[in-house]
Amino acid sequence: MRLLVVIGAAFGFLAVALGAFGAHILDGNISDKMLTTWEKAVKYQMFHTVPIILAGLFYAKSHLTSFLWSGWLFIIGVLIFSGTLYFYSTMGIRFLAMLTPIGGVTFLIGWVVFGIALVKYLDTV
Repeated sequence: MRLLVVIGAAFGFLAVALGAFGAHILDGNISDKMLTTWEKAVKYQMFHTVPIILAGLFYAKSHLTSFLWSGWLFIIGVLIFSGTLYFYSTMGIRFLAMLTPIGGVTFLIGWVVFGIALVKYLDTV
């Protein structure tokens, strides 16, 4: 699905931009702990851009809905996991950090669904 590929590429672009923002703007303006939290958000966002793009490409080739599901789970995971960490590290709102594990669980489910989709795909080729 083209939308997954576009979102994945946009997330990759934003991960690089947000990483640079953290290194050049936030460094020295927030605590080291919060900067580490920011960097973790960037890292997990970047890690999940590749499977989002792959899910879109594999779906276009196979039309297995598991690829769609996994792509959307990864997108939701990035929004919740990385999004809450970005806000927490810059605004210090603890409530947001408590929501971060929901994004982590969404990532885990996304990986299981992606793995199942890949196995199904391999059975067809």
